[in-house]
Amino acid sequence: MRRRLPPLNPLRAFEASARHLQVAKAAAELNVTPSAVSHQLRTLEESLGVALFDRTRRQLKLTAQGAALLPAINAAFQTIADATAKLGDASMAGDLVISCPIALTSRWLVRHVGEFLRQYPQVNLRIIPSNDDKEIYASAVDLCIRYGNGRWGGRRVTALCSVALFPVCSPMLMNGPHPIRAVRDLEHHLLLCEDDGTEWARWLLGASGSLAEFRATSLGNAHIALEGAIFGQGVALGDSILAKDDLTEGRLVRLFEASIPAEHAYHIVCRHELAETPLVGGFIAWIEGKIRDGQTP
Repeated sequence: MRRRLPPLNPLRAFEASARHLQVAKAAAELNVTPSAVSHQLRTLEESLGVALFDRTRRQLKLTAQGAALLPAINAAFQTIADATAKLGDASMAGDLVISCPIALTSRWLVRHVGEFLRQYPQVNLRIIPSNDDKEIYASAVDLCIRYGNGRWGGRRVTALCSVALFPVCSPMLMNGPHPIRAVRDLEHHLLLCEDDGTEWARWLLGASGSLAEFRATSLGNAHIALEGAIFGQGVALGDSILAKDDLTEGRLVRLFEASIPAEHAYHIVCRHELAETPLVGGFIAWIEGKIRDGQTP
C-alpha cells in the first residue's frame, strides 16, 4: 500500500522556510501570516516525528533531518512545476518558419536552437537563412529576424539587440611573423570587410587611422569575413553576438579594446496577429532571453 504523504501546505511552508531561514519571509512569499507558517511547520514535524529546524529568536537553522529532507522536497516541487508547464505548452506544436540573416543563422542560431527544440519537441522548425525583406511580407514566413533600421511598415517590429564592432583575428595571425600589438600593425594584414569597407572606415577613424592606409577586401557577408579571420586570412570586424562563441572557444581573439556601435541593430519582425500566438510568442520569448543572457557579463 502507498504510504500516507504529509499534507501539501506544511510541505510548502517547510520549503519556503528552508530557503529563507526566516518565518516572516516565508509567510510573505506564501501570503499567509507568520503564525500560520509556524503552525504548519509544527504540524509537519509532528507528522514526521522529527524536528526539522533549530529555532532562534530571529532565524531558523535546519537540523540534520531537515537538511536531509529538503533536496527531495525541492525535487518534488520542481517535478510538479515541470508537469504543469508542459500542460500549458500543449499548443506549442506545429510548423514554425523563421527567416534569419545568414551570419546570425550560421554563427549563432544553429549553435543554440537545439535548446529551443528540446524544450518544445512538437515544434517543426524551418529556418530560412536570408536578410531579404521580401520574406517579411511573405505569408509562408511566420517571423523574421532582421538587421536594419527597424522601419518595416505594416509589421510588428521589436528591437532584439544592438551590437558593438571590434577587430578580431586568429591567435596564429596575432602572434605570427607580423604580430599585431598596435593599430599600425594592421598594415601587414588584410582587412576583411563584410560590406564596402564602411564599418572598417568608422572603426579606424575612431582609432586615428584611415581605411586608405590599409589593404582591404570586400567579402559581402559577416559570416564569410569571420570565417576568413578564423583561418588566418586577415582581420575582420566581429561583434558581441556573431563572434562570441568563437572568442569564448579560442578560435578568434579580440585585438583592441576600442569598439564602435554597429550602424543598425537586430529586430524581430512579424505580422501583428501572429505576435501573441503560442508558437511565435514562445520563440520570441526564448530568443530574447537567450540573447539577453549571452550579453550579460
